Amino acid sequence: MADAVNPSSVVPRNGRSNDALRDVTLERGAVPYAEGSCLVSFGNTRVLCAASVEIGVPGWKKGSGEGWVTAEYAMLPRATKTRVSRERSQVGGRTQEIQRLVGRSVRAMLDDFRFGEFTVKVDCDVLQADGGTRTAAITGASVAVADAFAWMVTQGHLAASPIRRRVAAVSVGIIDGEPRLDLDYEEDVRAGVDMNVVMSSEGRFVEVQGTGEHGTFARNELDALLGLAVQGIEQLSALQLQVLGAPLNVSR
Repeated sequence: MADAVNPSSVVPRNGRSNDALRDVTLERGAVPYAEGSCLVSFGNTRVLCAASVEIGVPGWKKGSGEGWVTAEYAMLPRATKTRVSRERSQVGGRTQEIQRLVGRSVRAMLDDFRFGEFTVKVDCDVLQADGGTRTAAITGASVAVADAFAWMVTQGHLAASPIRRRVAAVSVGIIDGEPRLDLDYEEDVRAGVDMNVVMSSEGRFVEVQGTGEHGTFARNELDALLGLAVQGIEQLSALQLQVLGAPLNVSR
């Protein structure tokens, strides 16, 4: 059996302990023309999330009286240290995986789609990547979607917002036998175990993606990683609540 893992052990990571988030900021209203938006930063990772309200729904939902919430994800060519070509004619497999994850996560904010035949589409564009782009995108998208539905209420499209909860996400991993919270790129590429965790503001899991990158991992290691993730997401959720509770001065 593997040795017990202490998730709160302190190992310097650019001045950050193993159980600490990077500096996180959420800037609401970063895109003044969008119905909802948020510029989210997890350390040096920066993602611009813009939620647009469109009249109409995909063909398979037409006539149902229900709406839809979906997401797209992209990375700017120089979001990384070397230029990455734009995905023009075909979206790559990694991009598809991430945008589906973001879409599933923001849809978990609702209990149903009975808000009329409107589509809320979230565009998550990575401006700078240093690990955790998908988790930052989910955390920022949640704020953007909440504001998009609030806009629909103020415009008289809805009597009340259908949002029932927020969602947030964070990465965790095991590096040199130590569990760490909110991995940057250098940590991510070294991780023996890599995991992304999405949770609701009610404390329930939305999705857990975990992989033994360079081997296997034990149950106690899994428990330690989940404990770190819960701790980190609680902090992210509190920050979302604080930001959404502040006045938003954006003309749209």
